Amino acid sequence: MTNPFLHLHPEDNVLVARATALAGTEVRLQKITATLGQSIPLAHKIAYRDIEAGEHILKYGMPIGIATENIAAGTHVHIHNIRSAYTPTHALQDANGQSPETSK
Repeated sequence: MTNPFLHLHPEDNVLVARATALAGTEVRLQKITATLGQSIPLAHKIAYRDIEAGEHILKYGMPIGIATENIAAGTHVHIHNIRSAYTPTHALQDANGQSPETSK
């Protein structure tokens, strides 16, 4: 079978499921081969290596979240063990582009 996970960027610490990977599937990671303890849905992530609490989760070489707990290699990486690291998509500004704090 084709590997059900993709490593999108050399700096990424996660792999992305290209198909649903069933529990029991063996996956080659950075330093080990892991056996999945649970099924991983299409497009979800697993840790490519051990990730420490507070470490950035990297996908496409960019931070997409921060680990809220230690995450072992091969473990599902999702909202239960990361928090968002996306930059805000909006800010309050006046017509001149000034935020309320700087326009005083």
